[in-house]
Amino acid sequence: MKQLVTLTEFIIDRQGEFPTASGDLSRILNDIGIAAKFVHREVNKAGLADILGLEGTDNIQGEQQKKLDVYANNQFISALKAGGQCAAIASEENEEVIILDNPISNKAKYVVAIDPLDGSSNIEVNVSIGTIFSIYKRKSEFGKPAEEGDLLQPGIDLVAAGYVIYGSSTMLVYTTGHGVNGFTLDPSVGLFILSHPDIRYPDHGNIYSVNESNHIYFPEAVKAFIQFCHEDDPSTKRPYITRYIGSMVADIHRNMLLGGIFLYPGTIKKPQGKLRLLYECKPMAFIAEQAGGKASDGSRRILEIHPDSVHQRSPFYMGPSAMVEKIEEFIRFF
Repeated sequence: MKQLVTLTEFIIDRQGEFPTASGDLSRILNDIGIAAKFVHREVNKAGLADILGLEGTDNIQGEQQKKLDVYANNQFISALKAGGQCAAIASEENEEVIILDNPISNKAKYVVAIDPLDGSSNIEVNVSIGTIFSIYKRKSEFGKPAEEGDLLQPGIDLVAAGYVIYGSSTMLVYTTGHGVNGFTLDPSVGLFILSHPDIRYPDHGNIYSVNESNHIYFPEAVKAFIQFCHEDDPSTKRPYITRYIGSMVADIHRNMLLGGIFLYPGTIKKPQGKLRLLYECKPMAFIAEQAGGKASDGSRRILEIHPDSVHQRSPFYMGPSAMVEKIEEFIRFF
């Protein structure tokens, strides 16, 4: 019988990849896993509980918050606060960075950025949604409160990143810079079990994911790339298949397993696009590269961009290296 490996066992076993680690990073990852189980429970009973609908407030992005957005945000913040290994939290739902100013957290090594519920517009229609997280080692002085600057680090300084997808099954996928591994939640025992070891992008994909309803507002280079995707060329698996869910986590998860590029370009109305560099682009870029793929803003490696603010936005292209390099080629030409 195959030996089942739980998320907790896997994390503990991999602590050796960090010779100076004291277990704090492992505990943060476990805390995120625990919070994800609570969100999973609410997502799966959302149609039966008073958890659907709008909360009546807007987040910092000016987007109306749904009740499940607020619930997920509270769960992850509470879990990270209680754990004591996190010094500060930046959430896509909060305007300011949450500084955990207490004697325990002031000695913590790490800070966390999180998008508690990605794709929440899909809640009411029973489509997959997700959580995205990233972990950095703080730069400010230990023993004192963390600072916002601890989160304004380039992605090359990431210690860990991952996502949770709540769909037909709930999966937690993460990397600490040593490959990407996926764990599926067994709700009967409440454990994440290793189900997708060493996830890698296929060398060549034939899927592209983009919101084509915005086509008229896209840069000419992106329009030309989409036309390229439509052209018939069996030698390069074209025409490509278009698949777009409207939940970044779900689109990227599918494309990483099956082979495809995710595109979220800037537009005439929003030249920097809609995705947040800190909460969405950088953690997903870290995962992309660890899975043998690539992530770019069209001209720069996402992981090398130094953010100016916690809510900064960026165009984003992620997928197998050859597909991302092709869109970069179109952008350079135009």
